Amino acid sequence: MQVKRFFAADMRQAMKLVRDELGADAAIIGNRRIAGGVELTAALDYTPQALAPRVPNMELEDELRKTASRIVSAQAELSMRGDSDATTNRQLFAGLPLTAAEPLVEPTFKEPPRPAAPAPAPAVDQRVFDSMRFELNGLRELLEVQLGSLAWTQLQGSKPQQANLWRRLQRIGLSGPLSRDLLALTTEIEEPRQAWRMLLAHLARMIVTPEIEPLEEGGVIAMVGPAGMGKTTTLAKLAARYVLKYGAQNIALVSMDSYRIGAQEQLKTLGRILNVSVTHVDPGQSLANAMDPLLRKRVVLIDTAGLQASDPALRMQLESLAGRGIKSKNYLVLATTSQKQVLTAAYHSYKRCGLAGCILTKLDETASLGEVLSLAISHELPVAYLTDGPRIPDDLHLPRRHQLVSRAVSVQMQEEPSEEAMADMFADLYHNPAKRVG
Repeated sequence: MQVKRFFAADMRQAMKLVRDELGADAAIIGNRRIAGGVELTAALDYTPQALAPRVPNMELEDELRKTASRIVSAQAELSMRGDSDATTNRQLFAGLPLTAAEPLVEPTFKEPPRPAAPAPAPAVDQRVFDSMRFELNGLRELLEVQLGSLAWTQLQGSKPQQANLWRRLQRIGLSGPLSRDLLALTTEIEEPRQAWRMLLAHLARMIVTPEIEPLEEGGVIAMVGPAGMGKTTTLAKLAARYVLKYGAQNIALVSMDSYRIGAQEQLKTLGRILNVSVTHVDPGQSLANAMDPLLRKRVVLIDTAGLQASDPALRMQLESLAGRGIKSKNYLVLATTSQKQVLTAAYHSYKRCGLAGCILTKLDETASLGEVLSLAISHELPVAYLTDGPRIPDDLHLPRRHQLVSRAVSVQMQEEPSEEAMADMFADLYHNPAKRVG
């Protein structure tokens, strides 16, 4: 028997190390939490040891026999009392006199004994609960990994065509739940090419785009999102697009970014080039008061600071944008080069201000569009604009759903996803019972 320990940041990575090192037949015989991650103990050719013979406890067995004897005596006494009570009641209700053998006895009532106060529960160390919670979470992750691998293996054997479609959707980068929903719409189609075309058609229909271009609709438009997503550059492209079409008289720029070095100077330079007024709002200053002189403008573009979710200044900034006097349409700017976790965290941080949609940037640098499309579809965020280069305003485009899907297919991964990646994706679906597949 070969036994080995594995260390990783989480249970899923540890399981992958076990599979790579010992194979799928390895048995997990122990797991515990350590500083910086988890430790798994795995064995190959593991045979559980037989249970040790039970050693009898004579004192315990003697006490059990005494207790059983007392229970039998109590049951017999209760049975005799029950028969006597039944005879007395039968005679009373039948109107028959009692015989000498059955004398009338006045009932006596005794106050029932008061129950003793419950003993206080012994204090339990919180660390014990934390340890149990960790063990349960570890077991759950192990089960999810095993169920995901089993479901994927079963799907490949029973429905190879559907398994192939799963792989192609994962090459695009779509999430597991979205892939499952798309495949559920094409279960009746048997021809592979037709099924793939229908999948892409359904994907295009799921993407929402505004019926009227935000610049054409006018009003206050704010760019929100984490740092590095391209908010200022996108605002410059929008401003230039409007000036070239309608002139500089009915547009104004507002900057709320006083944290990034050079942010205000960058917007000032843009204002001078476009001959557009620029207003700076410092932290603590009322956005509504700063916007009063600009309400006569047809379009007001607001550039915000990209702050961390834990920064108190972010909450103040979002509350200002969500104020009733502003009535701004807030668009979440998302760089398509960002990881899935970054995109999800950005949405949850900025949804508090009320999002009118999203703007996808850096399409020319991305290696996958599936992650950002999955986010926009799952949270019903309309895609308002696309940017795919540094040129102002030439690299700003209105989205076309079928073109966006075609672009997502063209930048998909060249290699097939690994078996471990597919099994992990299926394991993620088991976090929520409603998302199970198969």
